[in-house]
Amino acid sequence: MKYVLVTGGVVSGLGKGVTASSIGLLLKSCGFRVTSIKIDPYLNTDAGTMSPFEHGEVFVLDDGGEVDLDLGNYERFLDITLTRDNNITTGKIYQYVINKERKGDYLGKTVQVVPHITDAIQEWIERAALIPVDGKEGPADICVIELGGTIGDIESMPFIEALGQFSYRVGPGNFCLVHVSLVPVLNVVGEQKTKPTQHSVRGLRGLGLTPNILACRSTMALDENVKEKLSRFCHVPAENIVTLYDVPNIWHIPLLLRDQKAHEALLKELNLLGIARKPDLTEWTARTKVYDMLHDPVKIAMVGKYVGLKDSYLSVLKALLHASVGCRKKLVVEWVEASHLEDITAKVDPDTYKAAWNRLKGADGILVPGGFGDRGVQGKILAAKYARESKVPFLGICLGMQIAVVEYARSVLGLYDANTEEFDPQTSNPCVIFMPEGSKTHMGGTMRLGSRRTYFKVPDCKSAKLYGDATFVDERHRHRYEVNPDMISQLEAAGLSFVGRDESGRRMEIVELPSHPYFIGVQFHPEFKSRPGKPSALFSGLIAASCGQMDLLLNKSDHLSNGMANGINGKATSKPRANGNCFKSSNGSLNGVYSNGNGVHH
Repeated sequence: MKYVLVTGGVVSGLGKGVTASSIGLLLKSCGFRVTSIKIDPYLNTDAGTMSPFEHGEVFVLDDGGEVDLDLGNYERFLDITLTRDNNITTGKIYQYVINKERKGDYLGKTVQVVPHITDAIQEWIERAALIPVDGKEGPADICVIELGGTIGDIESMPFIEALGQFSYRVGPGNFCLVHVSLVPVLNVVGEQKTKPTQHSVRGLRGLGLTPNILACRSTMALDENVKEKLSRFCHVPAENIVTLYDVPNIWHIPLLLRDQKAHEALLKELNLLGIARKPDLTEWTARTKVYDMLHDPVKIAMVGKYVGLKDSYLSVLKALLHASVGCRKKLVVEWVEASHLEDITAKVDPDTYKAAWNRLKGADGILVPGGFGDRGVQGKILAAKYARESKVPFLGICLGMQIAVVEYARSVLGLYDANTEEFDPQTSNPCVIFMPEGSKTHMGGTMRLGSRRTYFKVPDCKSAKLYGDATFVDERHRHRYEVNPDMISQLEAAGLSFVGRDESGRRMEIVELPSHPYFIGVQFHPEFKSRPGKPSALFSGLIAASCGQMDLLLNKSDHLSNGMANGINGKATSKPRANGNCFKSSNGSLNGVYSNGNGVHH
């Protein structure tokens, strides 16, 4: 096994996750099998209990792992399926060591950071690196490890010590360290300054790690004299210094690395030059060119409560992007703070209220993503009502599906006090209830998580057609509440159709409004399995319906079965973060997604 470690220096938010993903893709294009590990130095066991404002979205894996959003980048770039063990946290390591100590595994020894914590980190890395993630048998050839945070952070010290020991143990030729650093350009003098990177590398070397490759973030390509200066002071060959300058979208980063021959530097350090093939990024390059040439816009209103930090909806944004590129449309996201649509905002701040409604009504389609807590829920309900009554294409995900059901019960069934037990435990008409197997005392890892199977009960429904006429589909879940099965007959009699259910038939997974051009709610999160070359079926449906291509999309059954319906689908005859994805666009967009709206969180 060969290991590539990606670290960051100077400041956070340089894009280590995208760099690690791009390195993985580049090595994969050279013919190697690649896996990834993300190390997060925080004490949380996983990302599941953190607010999106703290750390961006919580990405959910097939096995139910709630992990850092960078694992989503790895899965999308490399088209792999990772496990919860591919995300290492300080909390997991300490919990593992303390449990061993309680069982007496250390035989009375004094348990210390060195060697017990550092040994546990190294064992975890080696164990996780061997897990197959690409659908083939046996371990990968190369493991790309990203160390979160910035060199010098107190909480990452045990990991740096462990990785220093690890690099010595696996030996030269099996370990390559890529250090991502910042080369700022001061506006006053217009000169690229190398001192921050010099200090960062000096700190890294002082901690026992020596970088083999420098990946320098800057607004423009590094001058040759700047590279020579960095090479001299950082003891890194000039040919091993690459520039990650600002590009229109992050799909350019693997191409940027390839054009600067980063793969040759990597392969040389890993002793793989003799067996590697020339990198083949033909399909990736073609898709990137299509992306850059898009000009016909499709406008989607994102009605959420975490719009102050766009990374809170990173996978949703990426899924919209994949689908819009598939439909040859330029994605424009209208960010709508859900609470700004509510009547109370009209009284307190009429201008904000009017602006929010103008953005909603000016959109071609509406998406209501998941969320927790009651702030902004009434605004989401109003957005669903507007979409339903105005025949605007609508996709509701998780809570978005639940509020669509609540709105229908209130407006169509006349149950004006209908609600979800999450926000009104005493409601007399609970449309959404707490799941019996859930826990009300422990929050971490107690939701219905991971990949679950949904069976289509109405074969000719839009969802089944979008999934390539599948009889079932496996998608990822993350929820504590479900649509009340006792109200289904009443809701269906009034026109709603619950076309997808779990294996028991009592848990609702997909709801459609047959009389509407495109009104779909799903309990699962289809965004987590969307890929650049294989957009999520339901997101493709939303984009197609929003730009008048729905019939064309539904008629492409062969194309859908081969690509659009990603995941594991059963056939009838038988599958942009403020501190992460920050490669800033040179034209003012965020990761190539044009966004409007104030993005202010109150």
